[in-house]
Amino acid sequence: MTDDVLTAQALNRASLARQHLLERRTTSPAAALEHLVGLQAQEPQEPYVGLWSRLHAFEPADLVALLEDRDALRTALMRRTLHLVTAPDALALRPLHQPMLVTRMLGTLRRRLPGVDLDQLTRLARPLFEQEPRRVTEVARLLADRWPEVAPRDLGDALSSLLPLVQVPPRGLWRQDGSARQTTIESWLDRPLDQPGTSADALVLRYLAAYGPASSADVRAWSGLTGLRAAVQRLRPGLRTFRDERGRELFDIPDGPLPDPETPAPPRFLPAFDNAVLGYDDRSRIVDDAHRRLSVEGARFVLVDGRVAGTWTTDQGIDHTTLKVRQLRPLRPVDRDAIVAEGESLLTFLTDDQGRHRVDLRAD
Repeated sequence: MTDDVLTAQALNRASLARQHLLERRTTSPAAALEHLVGLQAQEPQEPYVGLWSRLHAFEPADLVALLEDRDALRTALMRRTLHLVTAPDALALRPLHQPMLVTRMLGTLRRRLPGVDLDQLTRLARPLFEQEPRRVTEVARLLADRWPEVAPRDLGDALSSLLPLVQVPPRGLWRQDGSARQTTIESWLDRPLDQPGTSADALVLRYLAAYGPASSADVRAWSGLTGLRAAVQRLRPGLRTFRDERGRELFDIPDGPLPDPETPAPPRFLPAFDNAVLGYDDRSRIVDDAHRRLSVEGARFVLVDGRVAGTWTTDQGIDHTTLKVRQLRPLRPVDRDAIVAEGESLLTFLTDDQGRHRVDLRAD
């Protein structure tokens, strides 16, 4: 234990290092997913950029192979959002998150499910998904006559939380669309969910390894789970403790890296809904409060010196692709040059095209 105060800059560099954003790693995509406890992935193509920004020589085919071989999959977990995780993590994490998923679903849909017996709905829907992968709306329509007063779309939304569903390929494969056909994790992997699954204590430790130092509120905001303060207290004797500049107590694993706050941080392009930004209650270590709302609106961020400094989109023209970077604050010429260089590399990754693309960097 310590009483050290960690500055915002120190927390920023710690987060970047643990998120593989301070320097690219040579680890495999599967190992990266394991360390990060998954990548948020409701936009199926976004994890490819997330891994490209974190790993040396990342090839989309490596992730495609994981998905096709069923070594990785996309399922609802943290915060009731789709995450790309390894197969072992899907089996271990889903039981821990299941009560939260149902609670959050009911918080949205309870009044729109009059008379629906959720156990019956789950029991009737499971074999339909396991016979063959189907869209949730298709299954909802097959069962809609039992609850004629309920909109099929609401039944389908409920099923996405009630059952441990996985979106199967070709959805999620590189440059492929594919409808969101789903089956259960157990059917897809031919294995039962782990019982009792990952413990809250183990999840907290994994979070700190990939996001720490952090507060118990940060862990709760990332996971969507309640009751984690008790897990943190159980773990406290084996954790390092710090304070941030606001006086909040922060926790960390004993060997969590704390880089020099002055360590250079090169520009990085983040995909939509990246957990490097969303994974905290207090996101000020990486994004200014003025731009916090963009993180839940699906903006793709550009990091400069470790902090959100812009957003990016791509525009496919007739004969070239443009990467449009919108600055959120003034940038030094040297930073602008570094963004353009990194943006050119990203365009080459996204388009497999040498010379028929450009980076358009402009002020807000």
